Amino acid sequence: MNDLQLSQDKLPRHIAIVMDGNRRWARSRFLPAIEGHRQGVKAVRRTVEACLHYKIPVLTLYTFSSENWKRPEDEVSALMNLLAYHLRSEMDELVKEQVCFRALGRLQELPEVVQKHVQELQERTRNNRQLRFNIAVNYGGRQELVDAARSMMQAAKDGHLLPEALTEENFARYLTTAGMDDPDLLIRTGGEQRISNFLLWQMAYTELIFLPVHWPDFDANHLRLAIEEFAGRERRFGAAV
Repeated sequence: MNDLQLSQDKLPRHIAIVMDGNRRWARSRFLPAIEGHRQGVKAVRRTVEACLHYKIPVLTLYTFSSENWKRPEDEVSALMNLLAYHLRSEMDELVKEQVCFRALGRLQELPEVVQKHVQELQERTRNNRQLRFNIAVNYGGRQELVDAARSMMQAAKDGHLLPEALTEENFARYLTTAGMDDPDLLIRTGGEQRISNFLLWQMAYTELIFLPVHWPDFDANHLRLAIEEFAGRERRFGAAV
């Protein structure tokens, strides 16, 4: 793995990735869609290892969107089984590597076995500090904003929140990413150039990089090149030059 020739202050603190192209990767090889997802898991492992190597504090992967339930039933079922298997099989390694795992999304709607492994993995890794590794599963950006607004309305109804106390900072505390830095860098593989309802609030000033490589082919070198491109950009956050 090639090292980055960058100072730590030039690195993104939070990288978010839309892992696109699994099915097209499989289709181009005349393989079933689930094989693309299986190979995509290997790319997840490579990316986590690279973030640990480069000392990136937070990594968030868009694993399964709230819209993905519209896919064929057999593919969704296979995806959930694959997720459950790897949540269980990767558990000891994540603990060993001091990775703090967290799942973002409407977890209560997932199969019980997936919920069980998510809860166990979150509990076993909650005190780890080397890398915060998030997966967004059954997640949608608009859905997250609705859930946050609903929670705030309930807090106001219960007398715990006054309307005049509503600020951007207070609102962010009701999001699934509460306590985390917003993403500095979004990488989307697969060649598409959209964010697909991912972290809509959090990506107000995120730098976007779109890569033509399908997710199963993504590796540490692709990540390094994206980080180097990020480091060369000027981020003004709305201020004048």
